[in-house]
Amino acid sequence: MSPDSQLETIATAGLNRAAVKLERLAWPDVAAIQQQKGGLLILPTGATEQHGPHLPIQCDTIIAQAVCWRASAITGIPVLPALPFTVSVGHTAKWPGTFSLRHETHIAVLREIAAWAVATGWKRLIIVNSHFGNDAAQRVAVDQIRTEFLGQLQVAAKNTFNLDDSIWQDMIADADDLHANKAETDLLLHLTPELVHTDRKADDPDRTAGLVFPYPVAQTSLNGVTGFPSRASAAAGETLFHQMGDALAEILIKATTEDPPLPPQAWNDIPKPFRYA
Repeated sequence: MSPDSQLETIATAGLNRAAVKLERLAWPDVAAIQQQKGGLLILPTGATEQHGPHLPIQCDTIIAQAVCWRASAITGIPVLPALPFTVSVGHTAKWPGTFSLRHETHIAVLREIAAWAVATGWKRLIIVNSHFGNDAAQRVAVDQIRTEFLGQLQVAAKNTFNLDDSIWQDMIADADDLHANKAETDLLLHLTPELVHTDRKADDPDRTAGLVFPYPVAQTSLNGVTGFPSRASAAAGETLFHQMGDALAEILIKATTEDPPLPPQAWNDIPKPFRYA
């Protein structure tokens, strides 16, 4: 079994259907599925960056893919391949393994994907992100996309780490500025235990409490970790992962039928300079 197949098996365990992976479909099947689920498409985004001495550099991408695959299996909503190169500049070049795009490059990539989604018939797009460093750029991208394609594409970005308050509290239990901490290690111990170096789980406390300025990781962490991965367990990871998948599925189901609060006649005559970025 390939690593991807093994991850998908774990991600969809206990469910009666597989994830709907768009890359596995031929175009007639893509066209058919566009007519279902409100024309909604899921785009996972991760990162390629250092995750301490014990986790793989694709940690965030693994989490994003797996959560989206589980939610897709629950809902039948199709999911695109994950974006593995995103905004990781905050990790600096201190530790090897980090590869980052500029914020504006990531925004441009998301806009291009959205433009092709519109051109090829999709009506709704939800970006599902598992990397803190992407949040600011993705909020800008959503603002630009929703303006440029007003009335054509509904778009949102959601973070796996704060899909609901319970998930967020688990994520920050050992570090507000978390990275490669207990929760992320929990998740990888469940999803890809073969990639976790359990003999290297070196804790490093969060040093950001009470600070005025934001600092890159090289100025706050000795080993790329912020938190206590030594406290992690696969059992906790399974519980947290299922919470994430269920919470995302609930959001996706709602998104398939949600429309603007006001009808088109209230906004479809907005002058073009104010409608398009």
